[in-house]
Amino acid sequence: MKKSVIATVILAALAAGAQAAPLPGLTAQAHELSALPGGGWLSIDQTALRLLDANGAERARIDVRAKHLDTRPLGGKVLAVMVDANKEQAVPVLVDPQAGTLSAQAPFPAPAFGIESACLYRDAQQLDHLYLIAKDGQAEQWVMQGQQRLLVRKLALPPHSKHCRADDSAHQLLVSEQGMGVWAYNADAEGVPGREAVLLKRPFGALDKGAGALSVLPGGVAVLDAKGRQLHLLRRDGGKWNAVSATDTGVHGAEQLAPLMASDGRLQLAVGGEDAGGWQLRAPAWSGIAAAAGDGKAIVMPRAQTGPVARQGDAADDPAIWRHPAEPGGARILGTNKKQGLLVYDLQGKQLQLLEVGRLNNVDVRQQVSIGGRKLDVAVATQRDENSVMLFAIDAEGKVTTAGSFPTGLKNIYGMCLYRPADGGLEAFINDKDGTFLQYRVEANGDAMTGKLLRRFKVETQPEGCVVDDRNHRLFLGEERRGVWTVSAKGDAPAKLSMIMPAGPQLVADVEGMGIYHGERADYLVVSSQGDNSYLVMDAKAPYKVRGSFRVGFNLAAGIDGTSETDGLEVSSANFGGPYSKGMLVIQDGYKRLPDGPQNFKYVAWEDVARALKLD
Repeated sequence: MKKSVIATVILAALAAGAQAAPLPGLTAQAHELSALPGGGWLSIDQTALRLLDANGAERARIDVRAKHLDTRPLGGKVLAVMVDANKEQAVPVLVDPQAGTLSAQAPFPAPAFGIESACLYRDAQQLDHLYLIAKDGQAEQWVMQGQQRLLVRKLALPPHSKHCRADDSAHQLLVSEQGMGVWAYNADAEGVPGREAVLLKRPFGALDKGAGALSVLPGGVAVLDAKGRQLHLLRRDGGKWNAVSATDTGVHGAEQLAPLMASDGRLQLAVGGEDAGGWQLRAPAWSGIAAAAGDGKAIVMPRAQTGPVARQGDAADDPAIWRHPAEPGGARILGTNKKQGLLVYDLQGKQLQLLEVGRLNNVDVRQQVSIGGRKLDVAVATQRDENSVMLFAIDAEGKVTTAGSFPTGLKNIYGMCLYRPADGGLEAFINDKDGTFLQYRVEANGDAMTGKLLRRFKVETQPEGCVVDDRNHRLFLGEERRGVWTVSAKGDAPAKLSMIMPAGPQLVADVEGMGIYHGERADYLVVSSQGDNSYLVMDAKAPYKVRGSFRVGFNLAAGIDGTSETDGLEVSSANFGGPYSKGMLVIQDGYKRLPDGPQNFKYVAWEDVARALKLD
């Protein structure tokens, strides 16, 4: 039969109310199927991966005993991934439906476990990821680009997870646990780990004896029960999963699902598998809409990264930048390890110093400030073991040494930032978790550093990040759950705070690190929007216009992951040479990937940010 005749017969049967219609040709022998755009199929059976036309006739094949087929469109072609069942190795295949060809690509390295399930995920950066899941719940997430195959992270997923699929629009990994049900995980490697129940077995849900195969639908998911007897459709609305229908499959022992769209736009599902005696095409009623693709935030790539800090868990926190007086490339990046002390890096990310001085939280730098009649380059940090302010001297070559400390009387010292007033001295804003801010003048008493209290004020809830615009004598501070405030930085001025950016859709709590970029034409405030792993850029002068938001994505060529859950950041407009000739942004990364490891700091060229957001 011709393609048009086959399509007419199937659609006519469905329109007439038939519950199922058989698929033609070699599709009946398939263990797994994937529909191709414009008609045709990829199929896996006992001996081969086959490219079939719409009538089920073979056009090309790769001889292999394969399992776990998944696909994504790739321009006019299709990216497919299968698992070679003999080698336990995932193999990407480039499918050209027009030319009728299959081209095996470089395989992924074989994991140290047998592969129980595998599926693809395409992220917001349009990079293709592969999940590999073991019988005992071990799992790996890989990213691929061209011939690159890079391990992103390792995960712990439910044991006996025989099926998985990723919803690219919702950034969710859906996993079918054989004896329990279906779970949804955050698929984004830079996102906060977490899971939610989609559909569980009785008495917790409507499934009989657990879950079988699943398939992503626009705005939802289709799930077979463990025996393949019932097909469950669920829609995700407002962050919750709601059952739409549960119907008999009409196929004895159904093991697999393959969605496709009919020419009239209706959803169709191929239901079948190895022991099902063939495949049937069904047209369930479905009106779900896929989540919007992306949120419009630009993505920039880091140019470099530091080595990981020497402590696991939530350790790295806040960076600061020191400029070399003569050599742009001789700059130093200071970063706090709140389980150990102060780290010093070069512009290539190499660690040069570690000062083990206790639990430092935030750090800031000012150069050529006057303290006790001397011109100094100094770093100042909050020390949480003693609730004190710790000072460091930085010499002309960027070597950092301790220079003293002074107590604050605070109970839970937290964030801080520095201010160089018009007289060239040095002042520090220190905050407590209870919302208290103290403003100190840093002074010298002989060889000792001291702090003279100038001003005290308070916000209602926990703050941390802050930054001072020295040129305009403005303090910007973040109240983590509420937003960004500004107030005069002058120690003798009234502490009248003004909210300039409340937490909300543009700035998602927690409000964290802050930095000021002084450009030739404009000054910008950069704020970490920790709740959605992005960074907000707005004018640093009234009316504080928002210029845009961006995320930091993968730089696969350099083997660097993106950033997430950022606590602290710093930005400078100084010329640091090379890609940083127009300044740089240093960002703490809450989840180090490629592969998993202790936290670190990422370097971003300001020129890349300016280009992405079309800044002046």
